Amino acid sequence: MNTVSVARNLAGNTAGKIRVGIVGAGTWAEYGHIPSLKLLPEFEITAVFSRDQKKADAVAQRHGIRYAVNSLQALVQHPEVDLVLVLTPAPQHEEGIRAAIAAGKDVYCEWPLTPSRALSEELMQLADQAGVRHIVGLQRRLAPGYRYVRDLLAQGYIGELRSIRLHISVEYFQRHRIAALYYTVPEANFSSLLSIYGGHFLDVLFTHFGYPETLSGLTVNQFKEVTLIETGETQPHTSPDQVVLSGTFSNGAVLSVHLEAGKRNNFGVQLDITGTEGDLKISNSTSFGDAFNLIEGARGDAQPLRELPVPAEYDWVPASSLGGSTLELAHLYAAYARDVRDGSTLAPTFKDALKMHELITHIDTSNRTGTRVTLA
Repeated sequence: MNTVSVARNLAGNTAGKIRVGIVGAGTWAEYGHIPSLKLLPEFEITAVFSRDQKKADAVAQRHGIRYAVNSLQALVQHPEVDLVLVLTPAPQHEEGIRAAIAAGKDVYCEWPLTPSRALSEELMQLADQAGVRHIVGLQRRLAPGYRYVRDLLAQGYIGELRSIRLHISVEYFQRHRIAALYYTVPEANFSSLLSIYGGHFLDVLFTHFGYPETLSGLTVNQFKEVTLIETGETQPHTSPDQVVLSGTFSNGAVLSVHLEAGKRNNFGVQLDITGTEGDLKISNSTSFGDAFNLIEGARGDAQPLRELPVPAEYDWVPASSLGGSTLELAHLYAAYARDVRDGSTLAPTFKDALKMHELITHIDTSNRTGTRVTLA
């Protein structure tokens, strides 16, 4: 990738801001993307498109966005848009990505990128050929706390790694779901517990702490049918609600992961990292929301865990009252702005999406064949 597209567009932009156009005016756009972009002085949201014009108009009015356009082409070809955000459900991503690339605009897309790895690879190649930057919404890796823990490991805080244990339990993906989550039901849409939550958290795990050499996967579907609450419509459901992984790292350290959906109580995140000299723990009372991660650590024998505040230098965004998940997204945009300015590669790209898609394919293969797979 290169900076040609944004540099070309910014040349006529006297304010020097990265001007953003939004495709898809849903809840996550208003809860996550719009607040995080408003926090960063490098960005300006200039346009929004929704298939429902009234919805686009309402979002534009609520957030002071100048243009609520009536078509995808109008959004991507708008002269005051440098970066296109594709925030629609995964099965609709291809359309927005292709349109942005054809218009020569940098493109951000939510994870999962597309339901098909081959299609995602094709879109990445098209973007590279067009010279536009591509970003995928695997934002959790850029949270200050995860980057801090990565550095603690590199500095030898726990000595040599012995084990990593991750438990993710979510209240979402239950047997009864709101109609807006219709796209999470068909397995072909690649929008399940494993692809969405597994993709986000396994990306954090393996980006910062390394990929395992071997991996075994067990996936279980406990909800054979899903009912949409508003309509009462019941659909067959074949995606996993429980995922258990085990593996080994190159130094002999062991990995264990448990993902569970539809948990009624006591859901959240716990990541335990054990070493020869000490331990680290990251925990949260939710897998997605306003709560911030608690980081604790201890060295030596039989020592109590103590909180390890994240040093200020890991925070790339202005102070605000935004919650944890929104600030993770703000750090992704801050990383992208640095990439545009400095030519760095901090923000995750479609290449990272392909790597995660491939990992999930390995997990499916291991579960289907009952064998341990070796990762390249």
